[in-house]
Amino acid sequence: MLSSPIDLLKEHLPVEQDSVVLSGDVKTGLVLVDIVNGFCTVGAGNLAPRQPDKQIQEMVDESVRLARVFCEKNWPVFAFLDSHHPDVPEHPYPPHCIIGTDEAKLVPALEWLENEPNATLRPKDCIDGFLGSMEKDGSNVFVDWIKSNQIQVILVVGICTDICVLDFVCSTMSARNRGLLAPLDGLIVYSRACATFDIPVDVAKMAKDLTAHPQDLMHHVGLYIAKGRGAKVASEVSFGA
Repeated sequence: MLSSPIDLLKEHLPVEQDSVVLSGDVKTGLVLVDIVNGFCTVGAGNLAPRQPDKQIQEMVDESVRLARVFCEKNWPVFAFLDSHHPDVPEHPYPPHCIIGTDEAKLVPALEWLENEPNATLRPKDCIDGFLGSMEKDGSNVFVDWIKSNQIQVILVVGICTDICVLDFVCSTMSARNRGLLAPLDGLIVYSRACATFDIPVDVAKMAKDLTAHPQDLMHHVGLYIAKGRGAKVASEVSFGA
């Protein structure tokens, strides 16, 4: 019996995942990456799913669960919102998440975060949220958030596992390694609260200028590379007393 591509990938490039229990003993912050309508809500834009997507829905549901608990505990939350000027394209992607449109807003299940005092919302106009946090004066909103809250560990969730989430993880780990994010020590990527989009190979073959992007395979690749950069990957996240 022939193995599927994803089974072969997991066999040859395994990603060890842990069950993580968060407690107040370690100052932990939650980072939500681009959980906006333009990437998550069916039919909301050029890069939104065309039909209900199980992986994306689970990502949203788990992210909402985590955000609720973090806010109940008054733990810090940082949310990136992909937001682009209509005259500044982001190659190679079509126009998406234009500033001032519903695409650039948090999904309905997370809109309440806009009124949460312990939540910081950061619009970004590039793939990498770390770079997207840079201000004209050279300061960095994300770095300031880490330092002002004395965060030791961040839990990262969102979309897309292999694009915006991965780029943010790689930059953050590099900055941590250079001593730019003290007291940050650890970074956890929660796999069930991450997702990516799906362009099956057969669909890509039928379309012009469309690159295949099989969802499960690219989700796994994103997790594999994140772990290789030093992140911890979690399959379950719960809260201790």
